[in-house]
Amino acid sequence: MSRIHEALKKAEQDRAASQAGAAQPILVTDAQPPAEPPAVPADPGMPSFGTPLNLDTLLARSSQLEWKPDLSTMLFLNGGDGARGTEEFRTLRSRLYHAREGMPLKKVLVTSALPREGKSFTASNLAQAMVLQHGRRVLLIDADLRAPRLHTMLGTTPDPGLSDYLQGRGDEFSIMQRGPSENLFFIPSGSAVGDAAELVGNGRLRVLLQRVEPLFDWIIIDSPPAVPVSDASVLVKDCDGVLMVVRSNSTPFDMARKAREQFPDQALLGIVLNGTQAETTPYSHYYYETYQKKGNKKA
Repeated sequence: MSRIHEALKKAEQDRAASQAGAAQPILVTDAQPPAEPPAVPADPGMPSFGTPLNLDTLLARSSQLEWKPDLSTMLFLNGGDGARGTEEFRTLRSRLYHAREGMPLKKVLVTSALPREGKSFTASNLAQAMVLQHGRRVLLIDADLRAPRLHTMLGTTPDPGLSDYLQGRGDEFSIMQRGPSENLFFIPSGSAVGDAAELVGNGRLRVLLQRVEPLFDWIIIDSPPAVPVSDASVLVKDCDGVLMVVRSNSTPFDMARKAREQFPDQALLGIVLNGTQAETTPYSHYYYETYQKKGNKKA
């Protein structure tokens, strides 16, 4: 009887082993996660995000071009730093560093109420003033896709640029360039488009800024004027704060107030008054006034 029992037991063990070999269950635990599904091929219309973001890649892949700046407006690119107005931009730079002590501040939007008030002049010279400090790396972006001017002022090509990236043509490095000024990088406006409002609001600018932000100390963004179009109020959502430029004896008060209303109180870093007469200020034709948050003393 004992032999029969042992034979049946062995037969049962052999049958169980045979079934286990035919189909074994997969045990998923925290220590052994399931295999990832096969990678889906990238959409050829979307920017490539596979390139590691580091300084070496930035220097290797950004285009080194020979800029021919407009020396009448690019105050720090004329071979000297003593031109009229340069000291005021240093003061503006210092005020922004002071503001950074109390809030996260790296991505600064520069706008105005109306065209031709000096926003592009302010954005470009502020970026130049910032890279004068040793080791500071700055990215200047022309986000005015309707009437871009920064490429003309810097004396460089307008494309490829931001509009191309927003349409999925190229990655962040293919649209970035640098000129003679060390540590100053530039993303021009890009190819002409007819749907600027849709492009700046499609979410890809946020991706771009998140990707490149760790590589720079400051990102300065020149936007369209705030009153005629809605772009600035959309762009500011991806920035840490906004500087609004008004032109002395030119910007109507109601237009300045209307532009101011486009931005939340906490987003407004200050007002830049541009185009004042030399005799109205002991320094130059440029004056900066900043407004602190509620409860703080006006600087």
